[in-house]
Amino acid sequence: MRILLVASAFNSLTQRVFVELRDRGHLVGVQLAQAPDDDALRAAVRRHAPDLTLAPMLKSAIPADLWTAHTCLIVHPGPVGDRGPSSLDWALHEDAERWGVTVLQADAVMDAGDVWATVPCAVPAGVAKSDLYRGEISDAAVEAVLLAVDRVASGTYAPQRQAGLVPAGRTRPYLDQSLRRIDWRRDGTAAVLRALRAADSQPGVLDELCGAQWFLHGGHPEDRLRGRPGELLATRAGAVCRATADGAVWIPELRARRRPGGPPGVKLPAVTALGGLLPDLPEAADGWTDIDYREDGPVGVLRFAFPGGAMSTDQCRRLLAAYRLACARPTSVLVLGGGRDFFSNGIHLNVIEAAADPAAESWANIQAMDDLVEAVLTTTDRLTVAALGGNAAAGGAMLALAADEVWCRAGVVLNPHYRLMGLYGSEYWTYTLPRRVGPAAARRLTEEALPVGAAGAQRLGLVDRIVESGPADFAGDVRALAARLAALPTTPQRIGEKKARLERDAADRPLAAYREDELARMHAIFFDPQAPYHALRRAFVHKERPTRNPAQLDALPRAGSVGDR
Repeated sequence: MRILLVASAFNSLTQRVFVELRDRGHLVGVQLAQAPDDDALRAAVRRHAPDLTLAPMLKSAIPADLWTAHTCLIVHPGPVGDRGPSSLDWALHEDAERWGVTVLQADAVMDAGDVWATVPCAVPAGVAKSDLYRGEISDAAVEAVLLAVDRVASGTYAPQRQAGLVPAGRTRPYLDQSLRRIDWRRDGTAAVLRALRAADSQPGVLDELCGAQWFLHGGHPEDRLRGRPGELLATRAGAVCRATADGAVWIPELRARRRPGGPPGVKLPAVTALGGLLPDLPEAADGWTDIDYREDGPVGVLRFAFPGGAMSTDQCRRLLAAYRLACARPTSVLVLGGGRDFFSNGIHLNVIEAAADPAAESWANIQAMDDLVEAVLTTTDRLTVAALGGNAAAGGAMLALAADEVWCRAGVVLNPHYRLMGLYGSEYWTYTLPRRVGPAAARRLTEEALPVGAAGAQRLGLVDRIVESGPADFAGDVRALAARLAALPTTPQRIGEKKARLERDAADRPLAAYREDELARMHAIFFDPQAPYHALRRAFVHKERPTRNPAQLDALPRAGSVGDR
């Protein structure tokens, strides 16, 4: 089928739907919605003549003249009968244990159209909204979309009216800040975490801290520290610990409230955001952290979970220190990652944008990433596994390729390229990417700058194993697979062979040469004020809407063109 995806942004779900449909042979293009200017959407429909228009993530309505003349389906992140713009927020706000995704016909009443498919899913305890969206909701959405597409293609399926499936639909309002407000004097830890997780990663919870207004992003329980409700107690890993009515929570990120006429706030590690406003607090030695290490016999697992997958200079350096400690342990297999959400998306553009000297911070950040990748690449006394429970992009995807094996969950999407941020890239990609996929495929991946699904990545050689697990089961399944790898009689031989291979490769061209060439190009970009990277970074950080549809997404051939099916 010819399918046109209409989306407010080419976000994680839109990317996953894009790759899943293309992997099944459909011709897929993407049009970013630019409401209230709907003419671009109308022009895209005329240009592509799609059999189906599908909206995986759309914040505005499809014009009535389009949905009355064409088949237009909406992916709604809620069960049948749920309506409104804050579906997942309400699910977490009200502690729902089950939720779902519904694919429905575009209609005059938002989310009230006929149902083409609906798939339920669990809401794990303690999960944050963005993690749920990229995990269980994403899985349910893909299942529902594929079912709906098959039903449209059949030409015989009649969608069901919502009234026949539920007694009455419920339209709930936008969950605004008045409903998200935290009362630190009265709210216990469970209530505070519920509010924080329902607002992650957008819009955050508006609050006052250190005499200024901030949006709070993310939340984790603290078991030991206690204090006066609302008081800041400690810092750790860039987060701040704040007392609740009956305990305390860790808040990893803050975003300053936008001042009238001023630039939008940038989401930053809490300690970085507060800067000089932060009182003198102790650095906690234990409790929640974004990096931890666990060991089971011959298997070590170094887990890291950075918000949004971004890795600042400090985070890279802390992860490198943890990696070196893990390598001092007597294990034969070392797993990197293994968490539910993002593996890594490379350098931290928000921290760079907020730095006094963004060029210098860019340079420090990329060198810290390179140091980490080099340590993984040159580990020769054990097998390393990059375990991707969530997506990876740019330098984060190249970090995964530094490991001996790459395992990923079936729902993972990879973006192994840098071009869309105006960067050449580093992280030894000119060594690892061609080594895995060949020079021609490496050139195509980096120049086309399109996402790759798990199945496609395995066919290319980017991924060695697809783990058919749900988000909640991935970590346990990875540990079991790693234990089997460690027990294989061929593993000691493989460890010996990897050292010999690295030596052969270094004799042909030293690793340092790849790094030097990559960094020379990156230095030229970082320290050129006119380089596109700086404007692209600002646009990304401040969530500026594109003024035109990105060329690499307009991939659906014109009607009647060669290859049309």
